[in-house]
Amino acid sequence: MSEDKKSGVFEVVCPCCQTVLWVDAVSHEVVKAEKHAAKKRGTLDELLEKEKKRTEEFGRKFEATAELERQKKEKARQVFDKAMGKAGKED
Repeated sequence: MSEDKKSGVFEVVCPCCQTVLWVDAVSHEVVKAEKHAAKKRGTLDELLEKEKKRTEEFGRKFEATAELERQKKEKARQVFDKAMGKAGKED
């Protein structure tokens, strides 16, 4: 933040969007606003690589979820078989 001593105008930079605001010290009004330049866009190769990594991550998550479901079904089957075995012995 800086101050123009002659005119009583403060320069403030927004920490979120990097917009520069010039604020009048007396009236507290924005005298001027200058938006920060947009983010540099990635090249096509960078975007494709990012998408490839994202797709691979989705694949890994899907496989982990599918394996967890298989384990749950197997455990449920074992509990069911055990219960059926006890029920068969009681008859």
